[in-house]
Amino acid sequence: MKRTLKYLAGAAVTAAVAGMATMSYAAPHDTAGRAPHSATVTAAAPAAAPAAAAKHAPTPRIVQPGERVTGAPGFELWLTPEGKHWTTPDMPEGQFRSVVDGNVDLSSPGVSVQSEGTPERVYLSGLYYGGKGTASSVELRTAAGTLQGELIELPGRPGWGVWYAVAEPVPNDGSWSFVSKVTVRNTKGKVYASISLR
Repeated sequence: MKRTLKYLAGAAVTAAVAGMATMSYAAPHDTAGRAPHSATVTAAAPAAAPAAAAKHAPTPRIVQPGERVTGAPGFELWLTPEGKHWTTPDMPEGQFRSVVDGNVDLSSPGVSVQSEGTPERVYLSGLYYGGKGTASSVELRTAAGTLQGELIELPGRPGWGVWYAVAEPVPNDGSWSFVSKVTVRNTKGKVYASISLR
């Protein structure tokens, strides 16, 4: 069955790499008919090979502090010097993931993952930080296939940014590890930061 997923401007995916002291993975809850951690992802173009990535590689969308990026209706993200902020339809008051509270080591490559769902969509996002070069792309491996996300950063090369992606829900597979891997690559096609969740 062929399914497609929309690319969304300004993605935020955070994953922690090996050696990281902390990593966050918030699985979507499965209450009151909400979509669990499973989702059908947007069919994206295959990831560019490292050699091809070096030519005209994209860079993160640069946003001003507090500038909101809409990933889907009710799913908004914005950055401040303190970290990542986001809303979902179920949590319109907003959530926050700090980059200054000591739980994120910006000197080491890392990614985090937050995942929440409704019957209509699964909202995926996270921090990425500490890698070499300029982040260029993010790819998620999921139980429903491969998903390409979007990246956003504040001006001035802060050393961290946010990835995000949206997927359509699929029936619960009984697993809390819908996302199995998140990889952020730099403009040369090399791994900026990556995390394997199973």
